[in-house]
Amino acid sequence: MTQFSFFPALSLRLTFKACAVACLIFGSFVIAPAQTAAPSAAGKQHAASLPRSIAARSANPGRYDPVADPKAVVRIGSVRFTVLTPQLIRMEWTADGKFEDHASFVFLNRHLPAPKFTVSSADGGNRHIIKTDALSLSYTVAQDSSGKFSADNLRVDFMLNGKQMSWRPGMEDKGNLMGTTRTLDGALGGKTREPIDPGLISRDGWVLVDDSSRPLFDSADFSFTQGEHSPWPWVMQRPAGDRQDWYFFGYGHDYKQALSDFTKVAGQIPLPPRFAFGTWWSRYWAYSDQEFEDLVRGFHDNDVPLDVLVIDMDWHLTFHQNWFSSENDQSGHRLGWSGYSWNKLLFPDPDAFLRKIRSEGLKTTLNLHPASGVQPWEDAYAEMARWMGIDPATKKYVPFDITNKKFAANYMDLLHHPLEKRGIDFWWLDWQQEANTKTAGVNPTWWLNYVHFSDQAREGKRPLLFHRWGGLGNHRYQIGFSGDTISVWDSLAFQPWFTATAANVGYAYWSHDIGGHMPGAVDPELYTRWIQFGTFSPILRTHTTKNPDSERRIWAYPEPYADIMRDEFHLRYALVPYIHTEARRTYDTVIAFLRPLYYDWPEAEQAYTAKNEYVFGDNMIVAPVTSPIDKASGLATEQIWLPSGEWIEWDTGRHFSGPAQLTRRFSIRETPVYVRAGAIVPMAPKMRYTNEKPVDPLILTVFPLSSGQKSFYTLYEDSGKGREYQTGKAAWTDIRATESNGQLTIAIAPPRKSFAGMPARRAYELRLPGDWPPQTVTVNGRPLALIAEENKAGWRYDGNTLTTILRTPQLAVSDVVTIRVSRNTELMARRGELDGFAGAMTRLRETYDSLNENWPLGWSPDELIDGMQSGDRLTYHPETAARELSHYHDVLPQAQNQVQAMTKGLTQEQMEKVAARVGQDWRSDVVKKKMGEYNERVGRAANEINDINAQSRSQATASAAQ
Repeated sequence: MTQFSFFPALSLRLTFKACAVACLIFGSFVIAPAQTAAPSAAGKQHAASLPRSIAARSANPGRYDPVADPKAVVRIGSVRFTVLTPQLIRMEWTADGKFEDHASFVFLNRHLPAPKFTVSSADGGNRHIIKTDALSLSYTVAQDSSGKFSADNLRVDFMLNGKQMSWRPGMEDKGNLMGTTRTLDGALGGKTREPIDPGLISRDGWVLVDDSSRPLFDSADFSFTQGEHSPWPWVMQRPAGDRQDWYFFGYGHDYKQALSDFTKVAGQIPLPPRFAFGTWWSRYWAYSDQEFEDLVRGFHDNDVPLDVLVIDMDWHLTFHQNWFSSENDQSGHRLGWSGYSWNKLLFPDPDAFLRKIRSEGLKTTLNLHPASGVQPWEDAYAEMARWMGIDPATKKYVPFDITNKKFAANYMDLLHHPLEKRGIDFWWLDWQQEANTKTAGVNPTWWLNYVHFSDQAREGKRPLLFHRWGGLGNHRYQIGFSGDTISVWDSLAFQPWFTATAANVGYAYWSHDIGGHMPGAVDPELYTRWIQFGTFSPILRTHTTKNPDSERRIWAYPEPYADIMRDEFHLRYALVPYIHTEARRTYDTVIAFLRPLYYDWPEAEQAYTAKNEYVFGDNMIVAPVTSPIDKASGLATEQIWLPSGEWIEWDTGRHFSGPAQLTRRFSIRETPVYVRAGAIVPMAPKMRYTNEKPVDPLILTVFPLSSGQKSFYTLYEDSGKGREYQTGKAAWTDIRATESNGQLTIAIAPPRKSFAGMPARRAYELRLPGDWPPQTVTVNGRPLALIAEENKAGWRYDGNTLTTILRTPQLAVSDVVTIRVSRNTELMARRGELDGFAGAMTRLRETYDSLNENWPLGWSPDELIDGMQSGDRLTYHPETAARELSHYHDVLPQAQNQVQAMTKGLTQEQMEKVAARVGQDWRSDVVKKKMGEYNERVGRAANEINDINAQSRSQATASAAQ
C-alpha cells in the first residue's frame, strides 16, 4: 500500500470564476491548492480546523461562502472530494476537469471548518481512500477510464448499529423516510396527486443528494446589509458538459446529525414572526369590507382570538368569473385569476379598511395567482409596461417572467411594495399554473418563494410568505400552504404524519386547511378534531372553498363543539411562548419542533409505525384523534405508543412509564398530549391577538416531578422586528425546577441579553397540575396567602384538575426569582391517588350531562353528582384534600353501580307515568323514540363511567404496588 502525506502550500481561495489552479500531480492523484502530495510510509492525518467566529457569522446573517476550505478538498484527476463534515462528503466528477464553486439552489455554504480525516492509497496507487471518523470513501481510477462515478469505482463504508455497511452508486435507498410534496391539492387522505419526494434521512443510514443539474446562484451573499439597494443574488445556469455533483450523507441512525449537517451547507430554517403562531382566518369567498369587519367583530364578540386575516382572490378584479367560466386573458390563463388592483365594489376605500384591520391588531395577507402577468386594466399597468419596454398605448399585457431580474424587480417595486405600504403584511402565493419558467431547470414555485422571501429581507422585514413547497432548499422560505384537501376523516388522519415527515427535508411550517377545503361542509365532530390537531400544529389556519354550506366560524357550530373549539383556540394562544421558544430552537438546532418520533428514538420500531404521533417541542408527544367516536360509548379509541421515560397525559393527569403500548379512549373534549414528567411549559395569559399586551404574568406550568428530580427550560423572547433575532437581539430566560422531600423550588434567572421593548417588570404565575395543595408558599422568602380571587398575588387551588395556581406580585426581571412550594410529606407519599383525577372529573361531568338530557325519563343519581362535585369542593376547601380524595374513591364504584342499574331500562309502570306527564300514550311512536334516546344516553353514560372506574382500579393497584 502506498500512502501520501501532505504539507501546507500557499493559502489560496478559489474565486467564483472558473480558473486554472496550480496543482502538483503525481500520476492521476491531484491535491487541492492548499495541499500537495508526496509518498510517505504513513497516511497524513488532517487536523480539524477551528470554527470561524460565531460572532462574525451572527453579525452577517445570510452571508455564505460556497468555496470550501482548501484543507477539506482532495482532487484526484477529474474528481474532487470535499470533506464537509465527518458524515458528509461532496463528490464531483467533470468531463472537462472544471469544478463548480458557485452556490447552488440547495447548497450555499461549503466553507465549513475542515474535519479531521486521512488520505491514503492502495493497489499500486490506483485506489484512493479518504477516512473520517464516520466514513471511509474508496475511489479507484482505472486505466483508460473517464473516472466517472460508478458502482465499479466508488464505495463508501459506514457503521450502522455496530455493523459495517457499504454504499455504491446506483444502490436503491429502500429505507428512505420520505420528505414532502409540493401540494395536497385534491388529496383524499394519503392519495396525493403529486408524489412525496425522498427525505434526507433513511433507515438504511445513508442518503445521496444529486445536485448535478440544479441551477446556481451568481452570489452567496443574502445578508442584504444595504437594504433594498443590496445586490440581489440571481439564478445562473451551470456550465455545459457532462458532470456529477453528489452529496453523500452517512450518519447511521443519527438523523438529527444528518439534518444538522444539511443545514450547515444549505442554510438554516428561519424563525417566523410571533404573530404567525396565532389564529389565521381564511376562506375562499367574495367578502366585502363590511363582511370582513363583521367577521372580526364576531371573533371579538364570541371571545375567539385572531391574528391574521387571509383575503382570497376576490380582493382584486375577477370579472365575475366562476369555476365553469372559460374566458381567458391575453396570457391564455383564466380571466380575472391574476390581479393587483383592488375591487372597488367590495372595497370602496382599501386604505381605510386596512387601517381598521390594523387597529384591531391584525395582520393581512392577499392571495395572488401571478401567472397572467400584468394585464391592461391593472392600476400599475402603464408604469410596468414602460419599465418593461412595452408601449402602454398598445394595451399589450406584460408577460410573467419571474426569472428575468428586470421583471422581478419591477414586479416587486411596482405591484407589491405599494400594497405593502398601504398595509399588506405578506403574500399568499397560490401558484397553480405551469411547472416551468423561461429559465431551464427553475420551477416557478421554488423561485417565487425565493423572490418574495428575499425581497422582504431586502426591505428589512422579518420575511414571511405563504406558498407551496418548491423542492429541496425551500426550507429557507416558509410558511407552506398545503393546498385544497378533501374534508373527510382520511384527510385529517394523513396530516399528522405528513406534517412531521416534512421535517425530513427541513420544512418545519406546513399550514393546512383546518377543516379541509372541499366540498366545504364538515361534520361538527370532524371539525372539532381538526381544530385540536391545529392547536398542536405549526400554523392554525381554518379555510374552506366558495360553498354557501361551508362554515368555519367556530361559534356557528352547536354545543358542545363551539365551546370546545373556543377552548382550543385559547389553549393555542396560551402555548405561544412555548411554541415560539421551540421555533427558535428549530432555528438554532435546525431540527423542526414538530417532528417524527424516530428522531429521538431511532432504534424503537414503534417510533416508525406510530404514524399518527409526533414530537411537539422537546417536552411533548401529540397523537391527535383522527377517527370518529363510537356512538355507543361517546369515546374514540386510539392506539398510543409511548417511548422510554415518564409521561403525563395532559388532559387526564394519568401517569405512564414508557416504553408502553396503550389502548386509550378519549371524549370529544380530550386531545392525547403526553408531557414529560417534570416538564416546564411557559404560557401566556389570555389575549385577543398574540401581541395585544406583554406576557404578564408569565405563566409556568410545571408538571409533577419525582422526589430528587430536577428540570430545566429556557424561555426565548424577541421584539419580532426584522432579522434582529439573527444578531442576538433577544432574551433567553433560564428556569429551573427541583423537587426534594415535598418541597418544589422554582428558580427564574434574569434574562441573558435583551431586546428593544423588553418588559422591565412582570408577575409570574406558577401552575402545578396533579398536585396536593401546598402548606406554605414563598416568593423570594416572603409568604403568599391563600386567596379566592384570580389575578391577584397569592395562591389558589383548582380542584377539578388538582392544580395549585400561585401568582407573584410584579417583580423586576433583572432579579433572580425563587418560589418555594411546600406540601405535606405524608400526602406526597400518596401521590398515586391523584393519578387520572382530572380526566375522571371531565368524564363524570360528561356522564352527568348525558343522563340529565333524559329528563323527564331520568336524572343523574346522587352518587354520580357526589363524585362529580369532588373537584368543586376541593376548590373551595383545599385543606380537605386528603379526606375528599378518599371519599371520591369510595363513592365512584357506587356511582357506577347506580348508572349500571339504569341500563336495565324503565318498567312499564314508569313508562306509563312518564307518558301521562307528557300527554302521550306510552305505546306511541313519540314515547318509543324517547325511550330509544334514553337507552342510548344511559348506555353511553355507563361506558364513560365504567372507563373511569377501570382506570381508577388500575391506578389503585399500581399505587398499592408502589
